Amino acid sequence: MKNFDKFALAFASAVFFGGTAHAQSFDGPMVGAQAGWQDSKLRNPKLDVGIAPIDASHDTGTLGAFVGYDKRFGHVVLGGEAALNFATSGAIDRTTGSSRIRIDPKHAIDLTARVGYLVTPETLVYARGGYTNERIRATLTTASGTTQGAEDRDGWLAGAGVERMIIPHLSARVEYRYADLSQGDGKYDRHQLLTGIAWHF
Repeated sequence: MKNFDKFALAFASAVFFGGTAHAQSFDGPMVGAQAGWQDSKLRNPKLDVGIAPIDASHDTGTLGAFVGYDKRFGHVVLGGEAALNFATSGAIDRTTGSSRIRIDPKHAIDLTARVGYLVTPETLVYARGGYTNERIRATLTTASGTTQGAEDRDGWLAGAGVERMIIPHLSARVEYRYADLSQGDGKYDRHQLLTGIAWHF
């Protein structure tokens, strides 16, 4: 986590203090890649295999890619984005009494809209919100046997960030996202701190 903090600080410095881009910014299609830190917080979530007896958090890295489209209206930017992310480390394992639960996140899809304001011609401050889906494989072992299965968890997300054009057509961003994947009783939250780069066509 300390190494990622140093990387995020260096990345943010490049975003805020990098050179000036001279092309028209944040208007049109884009593609990009992102990476960062992810923390999942679980407390007795309801799964397809049953109620998971777990109260824990799990840190991991995350890698992904995204496509999107922005439309600029003066200082205001409206956009939409689709992203696919993969966790970089293993599953969450917990044993409580005679029960053992294993939750293995596979990938997540985010479909979001964002609205931003250009504080300078090259720097966009924005908020994001929309739909998220996380694919997991869950295994629950009790005294009566083992049940396992894969499922898609639907939820919503919200976040905010800063993006800056560092050279014509190329931008860098730093963003925080929160997602609620609880689906009824229990808790299944996801926190992400992401850095990314995007190519604007």
